[in-house]
Amino acid sequence: MKKLIALILVALMTIACFACTTTTQETATTDTTTAAAATDAPAADTAAATGKVYYLNFKPEADAAWQTLAAQYTELTGVPVTVVTAASGTYSETLTAEMDKGASAPTLFQCGNAAGVATWSDYLYDFTGTDVYAQMTTDDFNLYKSTGEVAAIGYCYECFGIIVNKALLEQAGHSLDEITDFASLKAVVEDIHSRASELGFDAFTSSGLDGSSSWRFSGHLANMPLFYEFRDDGVTAQPATITGQYMDNYKNIWDLYINNSATDPTQLATATGDQAEAEFGQGQAAFYQNGSWEYSNLTTTFGMNADDLAMIPIYCGVEGESNAALCCGTENCWAVNSQAAPEDIQATLDFLYWVVTSDEGTTMMAEQFGPIPFKDAKASSNVFFNDANQYLADGKYVVTWAFNYTPNVDTWRAGVVAALTQYSAGGSWDDVVTAFVAGWATQYAAQ
Repeated sequence: MKKLIALILVALMTIACFACTTTTQETATTDTTTAAAATDAPAADTAAATGKVYYLNFKPEADAAWQTLAAQYTELTGVPVTVVTAASGTYSETLTAEMDKGASAPTLFQCGNAAGVATWSDYLYDFTGTDVYAQMTTDDFNLYKSTGEVAAIGYCYECFGIIVNKALLEQAGHSLDEITDFASLKAVVEDIHSRASELGFDAFTSSGLDGSSSWRFSGHLANMPLFYEFRDDGVTAQPATITGQYMDNYKNIWDLYINNSATDPTQLATATGDQAEAEFGQGQAAFYQNGSWEYSNLTTTFGMNADDLAMIPIYCGVEGESNAALCCGTENCWAVNSQAAPEDIQATLDFLYWVVTSDEGTTMMAEQFGPIPFKDAKASSNVFFNDANQYLADGKYVVTWAFNYTPNVDTWRAGVVAALTQYSAGGSWDDVVTAFVAGWATQYAAQ
């Protein structure tokens, strides 16, 4: 009789546990903006995964695409994949709450910067030696622990550089092949500017220092001296001070911009971002510093021919810069939960491998995220992304986003813009150096 009662109790407990698990899973799917999806075919050198995948996605605009891809993977492999998308602006809070769920926590999540690595250090699986990591074409977008472990891998990126109208360049008797460093860029630019009235267009668009445009130069252009200084000094965390070692190179490219444009340098304080965009879009200038995000505006709003567009690196006279790629960076990094069950970790790694190698996965990634740093990346309709990928494929070094280390970024940039404005109107470059170097130390201390 006692044995019978014990068996009944065990059966009841089993049913209760199953019901609890089912309810929890259903609630998780119902309460989030996305639901179950699929995983991927396992990597060639691994056994088929028996676990499950739970991806906490942080890009709402890509939710539908992830759901479709997940469903395709599940149909292909039978491995269950759940995709949950945090509401816009709530990813950190959602991740914290979801990671408290133990065995039901995400197996795949976002970790986009050094602060994230510090926060989630105990949950970051080392990608070293995994199949998905072996597919990467660069390590420049990855995040690392202080011990050297690959904590998160950058799966897409944005880029900026000098956008070129190839058609105008050819009209001026030049080609992209001529431009390989600052000296060759300067020669082409100065030739076009000297013949602007004859050609009907100038070399550079206006380098406006109005608030709608100044970020291109106090942020993106300022990345050049910061990148090379930090590269030389092995900087991996925000420094309290900078030396300004490459400020002459910053001056090189700034002078080239403002002295080879239809806009008088004394008028830059009120020149806007829209003005520069229109100058390029309407064929009034052959060169325009901006990023991959401009592609849609240039081709749709201004009707430019995609075949006429290209993006080249920002050359500023640094030794060896002919081997430079575009300025690229990201906070879009995948992390795998090291606290998940071993079979779930493997299932997640297999899914990621499929995403970056399969036709289904690489097509979705190209459409949704543009350039991805993986061997099987598909071409995008955005030619700037394709240019970025080609530089990587050619083995060029990435000019990473060193400006991410800027202390009190808005205040520091405002000081640099004020100094650039004064210099462009006839002031001293020393004021720019002071705003850049001393201003960094001041804002670091204030921060």
